[in-house]
Amino acid sequence: MKRALISVYDKTGIVEFSRKLASMGWQIISTGGTKKTLIEAGIEAMDISSITGFPECFDGRVKTLHPRIHGGLLALRDNEEHLKTMNELEIQPIDIVVNNLYPFKQTILKEGATHQEIIENIDIGGPSMLRAAAKNYGYVTVLVDPRDYDSVAKELMDNEQVSEKTREYLAAKVFQHTSGYDALIANYFNEKANIKLPDTITLIFEKKQDLRYGENPHQNAGFYTEILEAKGTLSEAVQLHGKELSYNNINDGNGALELLKEFNEPTVVAVKHANPCGVGSGETIEEAFKKAYEADKQSIFGGIIAANREIDEKTASIIDEIFIELVIAPSYSKSALEILKSKKNIRLLALSGIDKNEYSAYDMKKVLGGLLIQDRDQSLLYEKLEVVTDRKPSHEEIEDLLFAWKIVKHTKSNAIALAKDKGTVAVGPGQVSRIWALENAIKQGRENTRGSVMASDAFFPFSDCVEEAAKAGITAIIQPGGSLRDNESIATANKYGIAMIFTGARHFKH
Repeated sequence: MKRALISVYDKTGIVEFSRKLASMGWQIISTGGTKKTLIEAGIEAMDISSITGFPECFDGRVKTLHPRIHGGLLALRDNEEHLKTMNELEIQPIDIVVNNLYPFKQTILKEGATHQEIIENIDIGGPSMLRAAAKNYGYVTVLVDPRDYDSVAKELMDNEQVSEKTREYLAAKVFQHTSGYDALIANYFNEKANIKLPDTITLIFEKKQDLRYGENPHQNAGFYTEILEAKGTLSEAVQLHGKELSYNNINDGNGALELLKEFNEPTVVAVKHANPCGVGSGETIEEAFKKAYEADKQSIFGGIIAANREIDEKTASIIDEIFIELVIAPSYSKSALEILKSKKNIRLLALSGIDKNEYSAYDMKKVLGGLLIQDRDQSLLYEKLEVVTDRKPSHEEIEDLLFAWKIVKHTKSNAIALAKDKGTVAVGPGQVSRIWALENAIKQGRENTRGSVMASDAFFPFSDCVEEAAKAGITAIIQPGGSLRDNESIATANKYGIAMIFTGARHFKH
């Protein structure tokens, strides 16, 4: 007689699956609450204690950890010595294991969960049993996901056995599941012990969706979400309209969100190829959008827009006039949705918690053969601002300097941001020379650079950037300072009456 050991926390579909096994003559062994569920459904099930000869004990902490269970899972059925040992020790083979684990993830996500409650939801017997069955997948079918119940039952009904290909696939799912489970536990203890960079690190993400392709059509791609740091991120967004998000939509959308989270007042961020091309803040989201749009009408075409206030009818009417790939906002008015949904190729995302900006998650960059990990750059200003020039910036200039500093923080280095009246004039991203970044920004801003302010993500190695700023009519500069030639830049700023502030910290973004 074939035997199945069924012990599950999540009982989704387990009665239907067990009933199919019983109808095919399988003997079912079970534990605690699972056995009770099956018996109440009229399905005969043996208590695991009748197999082990030992009662469940220590509040259920010990029930499946026994040689008659693990021997029945791990013995090789074509090995004569193993068969002889099984006979001598009165161990019967177990052919199917159905198990899912104590809800550790749900427990740590639960508000107010105590440390003791979390500890009690670390499963010990379940992972041991799953790993044993998966190791011996040549003979044992192991199920950890209720979505696999129907296909396994069908194979059994059609062929009286589960194919090796299916058993191997299910074993792979088991090891994925248990490794992720253990990673969550390890990360919980690392955080509790304040271990920031452990000697070994296992990162756990859950797949949200497959993507049509990656950055380019020949690359496979998927979108995975962090379990503990998802609120206010794209993985929590609800899509209201449009076709599936692409890899580039998600990457650019994330860039827009990261910058948007720096602002409290009504703000719109427009992004193209992960760099901001227009940013505006105003009294209303309509005013903010107009500023972002006017900054660079060319680059915003086919770009991404993120807003931290509801999209209203007036703003939607302006968006409707241009081609935008994706709009992200906390909500949309009914009339705004009606307008935007008339555009077939626009994607609309609603994201609650869009203003959340406290994340403990790592900032990571994959390199060939390794992984770079650092803290997320969550600070904007590290030290007190220092005015280093004879002329002090006006109140309006300080507001614009801080506005530009937020933007340059989220622009690829070397980066320059020019701003005026809480709107971008131009952005110069990703140049190998700082002067080139500035020259590109000035060229893009044209006559609008006059009366604007400038932010640089790192110090000026030479005074040439200040010279160019003066020619363009820029009135104030914010930069980290710290160059050996700072005095030259300060002297040049004084020469042209430009106010300059040092922040004492840089914001490289590569």
